[in-house]
Amino acid sequence: MSEHVHVDGIYPFPAGMKTQTVETNGASIHVRVGGSGPAVVMLHGFGTTGDMWGHLASALINDHTIVVPDLRGLGLSSKPDGGYDKKNQAADVIGVLDALDVQTAELVTHDIGIMVGFAVAAIYPERVRRWVAIDAPLPGIGPWDQITRDPAMWHFGFGGQDMERLVSGRERIYLDRFWNELSRDPKRFDEAKRRHYAALYSQPGAMRASFAQFLAFSQDAVDNRALLAQSKLKMPVLALGGEATFGPMIGPVLRCAAENVEDVTIPDCGHWITEEQPQATTDLVVGFLRRGS
Repeated sequence: MSEHVHVDGIYPFPAGMKTQTVETNGASIHVRVGGSGPAVVMLHGFGTTGDMWGHLASALINDHTIVVPDLRGLGLSSKPDGGYDKKNQAADVIGVLDALDVQTAELVTHDIGIMVGFAVAAIYPERVRRWVAIDAPLPGIGPWDQITRDPAMWHFGFGGQDMERLVSGRERIYLDRFWNELSRDPKRFDEAKRRHYAALYSQPGAMRASFAQFLAFSQDAVDNRALLAQSKLKMPVLALGGEATFGPMIGPVLRCAAENVEDVTIPDCGHWITEEQPQATTDLVVGFLRRGS
């Protein structure tokens, strides 16, 4: 199977990859691991899990060690009451790397994974060789205040017991809004994928943890400004965005945070770029990472 082909449902990870649970930093992090060579850590965001990275893992596994965690609270990772600020989740990622005896890695990140990835790269720069940041802003950096005032971002403040009760049993309805409105063509986020992710987000505690990811943004903004006041990132950064979503802004935002940024807007694409444009996404990321090999 070509790593670039769109398939209904979740694109399978290579057969050689294994799964394990890493106990670290007060959480149990579900991780997929496989391959050999320089390590690549792939961090997902809201609306998906680590399952989104099958295309890219297939393209890189022959010459890279692939590490794909589910973020704290999401997918098959545990769902603790707290710890959803991105500095703390950066410690989750470092704990996974330490458990796997990985000293340095390249980061490929999407959505909330970008925010965790920035914290990893800023706090532990000696551990990160290159960073791919895909289609999301960074709290507190660049036009963040403008973004938070956008009515479309109402979900940033959505959370608490009453909101959890409203969504309970209706997780698919809530998630469809994101899959539909943030796609260039909602049909590309196909029904099989929607069923798969809706089941994961319907697990006990999953929506509470999802809301907590967004509710932590105010603290993330404070933390990010403090990190940026120390220094911009020095490692090479590839900033990717969908034409219909964050693509036109992704370069300017990342240049506020890093000194060496290459940015690309992917045409005919929305937020879900591994689902909407798997060939373009895979080619761009693989090319960038292999230039650093």
